[in-house]
Amino acid sequence: MSGHNKWSTIKHRKGRQDAKRGRIFSRVIKEITVAARLGGGDPDGNPRLRRAVDEAKSHNMPSDNIERAIKKGTGELEGVEYEELLYEGVGPNGALVMIDVVTDNRNRSAAEIRKIFDLHGGQLASANSAGWAFDQKGVLRLDRAAATEAQLFEVAVGAGAEDLVAEDERWVITTPREELDTVSSALDAAGIAIREAGLEQIPKTPKVFGGADGEQMLSLLDALDDHDDVQNVFSDFEPDEALLAQLDGD
Repeated sequence: MSGHNKWSTIKHRKGRQDAKRGRIFSRVIKEITVAARLGGGDPDGNPRLRRAVDEAKSHNMPSDNIERAIKKGTGELEGVEYEELLYEGVGPNGALVMIDVVTDNRNRSAAEIRKIFDLHGGQLASANSAGWAFDQKGVLRLDRAAATEAQLFEVAVGAGAEDLVAEDERWVITTPREELDTVSSALDAAGIAIREAGLEQIPKTPKVFGGADGEQMLSLLDALDDHDDVQNVFSDFEPDEALLAQLDGD
């Protein structure tokens, strides 16, 4: 395939996305609020907001929560002022990490994320220290039952998608970053339900390793992903076959 973010696959495999519902709601509410502030409160005219609302609905978030988040973003309701930041770092064995953060206090976030790196054998690095190793792509995830492979090739690839693969119980569609909204709209028009859609950092050349460094790297990614200000974590780390087998056995 054209590339993928192995950490996203690992999170799904470990059931993290479904196990931490409160954390998911917090992350999606922040995304809705920021998207509404930047592009307005109408999902039909704001593709980023539409994607966030669709994800919220896929996790059965109550409509009242969605509406409040939109109104806080547009200023109709009083709310916290969030700032979007991108942090970059280096983990065990030189693996690179990129972290999307949404925070109301950048100094607190920087200090806490730096501490996470320090505790897990890595270090927070300067801007552009990791970005060169990734390509930003649109990524859509669908339940396998949402459509057949033939349907997805016709609709998604026909609308500009680069790749389609099956990962566990999900379809993963990759698009050029500028085609994400076009492909998403085509799937919507075809009545194919999207579980998640957004821009992700795809490693150009994954670093494959395992052992103690691999376990420490997974621990670092877990800790970053658990932080309240972190929206997304991307890494060029890919566990070797032994570590993958160990994960499957957990």
